[in-house]
Amino acid sequence: MKLLRLTQFVLILAFLVLPTTLYSTPTPQSAPNIGVNGSLSPSKVRKGRTVRGTIVMDIPHGYHVNSNRPLERFLIPTQLKIEAPGGIRVGPISYPRPLLRTLKFSKNKVAVFEGRTTIRFTVMVPAAFSSNSAELKARLRYQSCSDEVCFPPQNKDVSLWLNVE
Repeated sequence: MKLLRLTQFVLILAFLVLPTTLYSTPTPQSAPNIGVNGSLSPSKVRKGRTVRGTIVMDIPHGYHVNSNRPLERFLIPTQLKIEAPGGIRVGPISYPRPLLRTLKFSKNKVAVFEGRTTIRFTVMVPAAFSSNSAELKARLRYQSCSDEVCFPPQNKDVSLWLNVE
C-alpha cells in the first residue's frame, strides 16, 4: 500500500513539475524587424545637376547590424548597391562611422551600426538626360545580430523616384 501511494505521489509530482520545465526552455530569437526607407533631396532636379540620396535603417534597441567594414572575417558587411537608368551616375556611398562594441560571441571588439543609421550618396543627372523621371533601385544587404546570436543576412529593396526638369 505504501509503495502504491509513493508511486502515485511521484507521478503526480512529475505531472506538476514537467510542464514548468518545458515552458522554461528559452525560445529561439527571431530576426528583428529593421525598417529601411530612402529619399532623394530634392526630389526634383534639373538636368546637369546633382541630388543627395539617403537610405535610413531603423534598428530596434538590443540589436545591431555589422558595419560595412566588419573587423572579423566571418561577419557579413552591410552593403548598399544602387541601380540607375542609363546616363544617371551614382556617386560614392558614404556609410556612417561604426560603433565599436564588445559582444558575447567575440573576444575582439565588433564594428556595428545601431539605432537610426543613415547611408548617404549622390546622384548626378546628365544634361542630355531624355526622360522627365527616373527610378533608382536601391538594394541594402545586412546581417542583424543581438548580443548573443547573428541571424541570416537579409536584402531590402527600396525604389527612389526622381523628377527631372
